[in-house]
Amino acid sequence: MFPAHFLIAGRIVCQSKAASKKRVLEELGGLLASSIPKMDAQRIVNKLLERERLGSTGLGQGIALPHARIPGIDNALGAFIQLQEGIQFDAIDNQPVDLAFGLIVPEQATQEHLDLLAKLATLFGNMAFCNKLRQIKSEELILAQLTSVR
Repeated sequence: MFPAHFLIAGRIVCQSKAASKKRVLEELGGLLASSIPKMDAQRIVNKLLERERLGSTGLGQGIALPHARIPGIDNALGAFIQLQEGIQFDAIDNQPVDLAFGLIVPEQATQEHLDLLAKLATLFGNMAFCNKLRQIKSEELILAQLTSVR
């Protein structure tokens, strides 16, 4: 379903204690930057924040899909955070977010960006799937769950 190396266990956090939208975006930025040599995490965070200013990426039902185009990267990358407690994210249903999937794509990857967002929105639109993710307490098991869906 996802490109090779799109998501790895090292970019997944279980039971994050992040307590604000900004902190979630900072944590996602750090996870995403960790796989890109010489990438400054703050650069990714700034792009995620820039995108959030256009409108919240909180989809509702506890899900957020922060995403951004990043100049100078070659491949799309994902990161996932399962929060200990839901946080205010300005979601469309005003409900707290407890699952956040971060996505970055190369600046020129318009169609790839849209295709990945559509796949993620479909995946996270399945509440039974999301409820399973909420119960898992291991990065490796979350990775298996996220990558086993076709």
